[in-house]
Amino acid sequence: MEATQWSIHIYVTEEDDETSARAVLTTRDDTHVAGVGRARRNPTDPSVPEVGNELAVARALADLTGKLFAVGSDDIARCARQS
Repeated sequence: MEATQWSIHIYVTEEDDETSARAVLTTRDDTHVAGVGRARRNPTDPSVPEVGNELAVARALADLTGKLFAVGSDDIARCARQS
């Protein structure tokens, strides 16, 4: 059995009270699918950067999940049309 490896790179940027994350999936055939997420700290909350990072990354991964489902669904539909 052959194992296939895909990679996800996550990029996090912080500016003032806002954190942005980008999760990029790369497949073996060099296909890229990206998801984005953001988190904004309420000015009355304490500054805990890890929380913003976690929320932004979770949202980016959730966005990536939705996009990957869409790619898979499109591939299924394309295969059904070809058969």
